[in-house]
Amino acid sequence: MAAPGLLSGMGCLFEMPAALGRVSRPYSTSHTFAEVLRMPERQLTKLVFPLQELQRHLLPESRPVLHLKTFDPSLEDIARAESFFTATSRNRIEYLSSAEHLDHAPDLLRPEVCFIGRSNVGKSSLIKALFSLAPEVEVRVSKKPGHTKKMNFFKVGKYFTLVDMPGYGYRAPEDFVNMVETYLKERKNLMRTFLLVDSVVGIQKADNIAIEMCEEFALPYVIVLTKIDKSSKGHLVKQVLEIQKFVATKTQGCFPQLFPVRFCWIFLCCDLFWNPSVEMLYSKYNRKS
Repeated sequence: MAAPGLLSGMGCLFEMPAALGRVSRPYSTSHTFAEVLRMPERQLTKLVFPLQELQRHLLPESRPVLHLKTFDPSLEDIARAESFFTATSRNRIEYLSSAEHLDHAPDLLRPEVCFIGRSNVGKSSLIKALFSLAPEVEVRVSKKPGHTKKMNFFKVGKYFTLVDMPGYGYRAPEDFVNMVETYLKERKNLMRTFLLVDSVVGIQKADNIAIEMCEEFALPYVIVLTKIDKSSKGHLVKQVLEIQKFVATKTQGCFPQLFPVRFCWIFLCCDLFWNPSVEMLYSKYNRKS
């Protein structure tokens, strides 16, 4: 398993081109990922590890708070995670069903991860990108906020189920609170919640409601920063530091490291963060242990 290697600090990504050779043969890489691996070191860092890129703009005393190496995957981890999201005859990735209430949700034994966030935070676009290696899976993306009205369940091979939750805030479903609160509180196989936050505007009042639910139900969750290409570097650094401080001082169940969305990170998040073998890493930082 790739996850235990996280505990000992995995190898750096930036030894090119030798790094590509470190991907063991059971895990192939897509053409797009192979092109990324051929990028110059600076470009590669910016694309794959945006937090490390931001580190250059911080004063030395500010750098430790970013938790840059808490989650430190190797190339093999990235390739393995990508393979989980690649549709093949032996790895079926498909839409399962939708539900307005938990009692209508499919009764599944596989672990689940769910994505939740404000309307127009980019959740559907992110999930569509996540399934880019499974072109038969249709994820509808709308320019109008509040497009997702139900909980949508997707099968990711034999590994886990991904759940796309309705957005909260503007144009949220009328029964949003009952729908989402019941799911978060009672879904026994929910292993990780990915809470998407718009990095341009930071944590909003509506986000606090979702955070409070995760905290109240003692759920392990991860904050994913979207739209990091929409602001200046200085503004992004300011937002990242503010959100990181919020996580450190106001939460107990949130993983300490933020995840700005760049290319393969979300593959890794879903693959590794539901896996029971990474619980040791998570519980080390989860103060509700």
